[in-house]
Amino acid sequence: MAVARRPRKSSRRAGSKPFPPGSYPAVIIGSGPGALQISYFLGRLGVGHAVLSADPAPGGMFREFPLYQRLNTWSKPYPPVTPRSRHYAWYDWNSLLVDDPKHQAIVPEFMKGESYFPTRAEMEKTLSAFVDRSRVRVRYGCRWETTARDGGGFVLGTSDGEYGCRIAVLAVGMAEPWKPQIPGIDQIPHYAQARPSRQYAGRRVLILGKRTSAFEMADSLLPWCRTIILVSPRPTLLAINSHSTAGVRARHLVPYEDHILGGGVFMLDGATSRIEQTAKGYRVYASGTTRPGDFVFDVDTVVAATGWTMPLRDLRALGLATISQDRIPALRPFWESTTVPGLFFAGAATQGAVGLRKHGVPSNSGGIGGFRHNARVLARYLAETHFGVSVPRAALAAGDVIPYLLSEVTHAAELWNQRSYLGRVVSFDQRRGILDEGILPLQHFVDTSGPDAVAIVLETDQSGDHHPAVYLRRDGRITEHVLASDPLHNFETGEHTRQLTALLHGLL
Repeated sequence: MAVARRPRKSSRRAGSKPFPPGSYPAVIIGSGPGALQISYFLGRLGVGHAVLSADPAPGGMFREFPLYQRLNTWSKPYPPVTPRSRHYAWYDWNSLLVDDPKHQAIVPEFMKGESYFPTRAEMEKTLSAFVDRSRVRVRYGCRWETTARDGGGFVLGTSDGEYGCRIAVLAVGMAEPWKPQIPGIDQIPHYAQARPSRQYAGRRVLILGKRTSAFEMADSLLPWCRTIILVSPRPTLLAINSHSTAGVRARHLVPYEDHILGGGVFMLDGATSRIEQTAKGYRVYASGTTRPGDFVFDVDTVVAATGWTMPLRDLRALGLATISQDRIPALRPFWESTTVPGLFFAGAATQGAVGLRKHGVPSNSGGIGGFRHNARVLARYLAETHFGVSVPRAALAAGDVIPYLLSEVTHAAELWNQRSYLGRVVSFDQRRGILDEGILPLQHFVDTSGPDAVAIVLETDQSGDHHPAVYLRRDGRITEHVLASDPLHNFETGEHTRQLTALLHGLL
């Protein structure tokens, strides 16, 4: 590939739009929650950057989705802790993180109190307020179109001109509808093009898929449809069974109950082989998976609730590796492309760094509740490794280490929102002393060398039991230890103190 022309350095004079074309240390693409969160933390660390978005206003996918309005992640107006507490984020999975306590708990401020699940419109208003209060600047109406290497950095071609940068951070979300390759699927709408619920009144509807968007749609159609059939090759995965966000949340489980009780909803494990349009609607052919047999469905309407893909544009031409049927970039623990150095991702795409998946539990990086914490970690990593910013580590007294670690695993939103994925790390160095290394990706900790250190995470096993897990690096060797669980999630007990004290013997 030819080396792209280096953009002219911008004077950044004030105008109607911030960030005119030119050269910047970093460029962030997007204006959804992922882009706004990483911009906020980079700004707090003094890292210069431009934020570009094709949208006319902040909000990302919340400007249009979820299609049936209400989210499946909660924001609790009356949580067990004060909304000004750092730990409040555990109970509010939708508010972006801020350092100023006055600006915390922003989502409940815009909720009407009818539910602790906010609506799409409430989220859009919240993100606009976040931009105003945190003074995050975005160049709206600027579409990212091309990407090219330029020496050690990138040139990003946009509808407004070229932007040069050392680091590019893409936070454009899982924003494009995705369909599998099935004959005839091109003639049916995706979930993104589905009609209002009442327009399906009296119809027999078949939904391809049994994940979140499929259940959301089925839940909204229950008062209107004569019959609803959900078909996908794999059995329905429920969050209450997976003990994680991997699965359909209880928020949308009424269709599942209707299926169990025989109320007119059917959920079948089948691989769809083709879809044909008929005089009266559609005929769908599928082969049973968990239960062998052939199915033929004659229905009025078919909708593909088959998921989303990230708009990767020309990144594959740069050698970008992907996972999940070519829909998500393959990422290192600090959310950098495994094959394109300097290309980082924020927002929902950070699920491309899969982590350890202890007990089969994935990260929560596909939603705001998880990726907002990733953004704080990523901002510090970029500031230190690429822009020469020194972020101080707090020194800890030997007697404070045990209660500090147990307090974190009991209360910290980072550890509860990103179980077995993010951990609190403390290092023990003869020269520097005992230092709080902050929140780090657990996979990075176990895969790298360094001084003696301990990482504590919150873990959930296959029975749904929550307990602390301790990863101890001593003399270059990593060992894993599980502490006792507690029915009320209190890990600051005498038993936990004794267990952790024994593990850290000789380091304190």
